[in-house]
Parts: sequence; structure tokens; C-alpha cells
Amino acid sequence: MRVLLVEDDPDLQRQLKAALEDDGYAIDVSADGEDGHHLGATEPYDAIVLDLGLPVMDGLSVLTRWRRADIRTPVLILTARDSWSDKVAGLDQGADDYLTKPFKTEELLARLRALIRRSSGQASAEITVGPLRLDTRTGRVSMDGEPVRLTALEYRLLSYLAHHQGKVVSRTELTEHLYDQDFDRDSNTIEVFVTRIRKKLGGAPLIHTIRGLGYRLEDERAG
Repeated sequence: MRVLLVEDDPDLQRQLKAALEDDGYAIDVSADGEDGHHLGATEPYDAIVLDLGLPVMDGLSVLTRWRRADIRTPVLILTARDSWSDKVAGLDQGADDYLTKPFKTEELLARLRALIRRSSGQASAEITVGPLRLDTRTGRVSMDGEPVRLTALEYRLLSYLAHHQGKVVSRTELTEHLYDQDFDRDSNTIEVFVTRIRKKLGGAPLIHTIRGLGYRLEDERAG
């Protein structure tokens, strides 16, 4: 899962970036509205955290431009304390949720997980695919009740497939949502990760290779 953080306060930016990375996300950061708008308009993200009080271009203008361009990425806006008008304006311009500063990092992470789940059609924090269980709150994975140990990148890949279960996801799409913009991306490594995850899932027929298209996570036995 890949998230864009647009926040100009350097201390808060560092704090949130570290928390989001610890929660398993690939993070791109921007400190002004113009750069943030460009990233949000040109890069694929699973969610965006957008401060409204930004230099160069304010967050509300950034959000308005995204929505006018039909960019539907879920957006969580950050507003100043007691600024109810900013909250209303942000929601009216297409924000999906908001937090008022100061806030608890844990609440931001929980709201972000909920936005990502809803945007991919998942109602529960625990995603189930046959014998596979993935708890998005804790990052824990199990098969038939037994814990499965995954690396951060393996979990990120499996989580993306789980949020889009039943759909074919290309290698390119996985690569774009697995790494931040500064990472030297190589779609060939996706096959390596998929092979390793399959082994850790005990060879269960859950991740299917769709030749020439990509991968689909699905328990075909359920049908």
C-alpha cells in the first residue's frame, strides 16, 4: 500500500512518515501544495493525507483540482483546531475524512486503514480469503489459524492483493503500490515475492498467475 503525505511542518512530517512506514506503507512526502498536487495527479496512491494549511498552493485548492480532474484517491485532510469551516469546505470539495490538529497518530492510522478498506470494497478490518486471514489493524497474517511470518514487502504485496481479492492485478500495478517514488523499481522482483509468499502460505492455491496479465488472490474452492 502506498500513501502520499502532504504536510509542511517538518517535525509532524517526520513523525507521520515514520509512523506510516512502521504501519507497513510505502510513503511519498511533499512539503508544499504545488508539489503535492503534482504527485497526487501523476502517481498512483491508495490514500492521501493532506494538510490544508500549505505554502505555494493551499490544501483546499489542491483537493479541488484533484477532484475536478476525476482523481478519486481517498483523501484524509488535516485541519487546524476549531476550524469548522475548513472541515466543511474540505468535505464539500471531496475529502473522505478529516482530523483536527493536534491528534493522536493511532487515530490517523485507523482512519487511513478504514479509508483504504472502504475504497477497495472491504467492510471489515480482517480480510478473509479461504483459510487466509489478514488483520489490517495489526499486520498479522494466518493460515488455518497458524501465524505466517512475512517480511514488510511481502506483507505489503499480500495486503494489496487481499484488498483487491478476486481482481487481476498487474505486475506494474503491484510495483507502483509496493514502493515509494525514490525506490529503484523492478517489476521482475514481484514474481520472486509471489513465489516466497506462496511457500509461506503452505502452497495453498490462493495466489493465481493470470498469464500475460498479472495475479489474482482468490480461494477458487469457495466457488
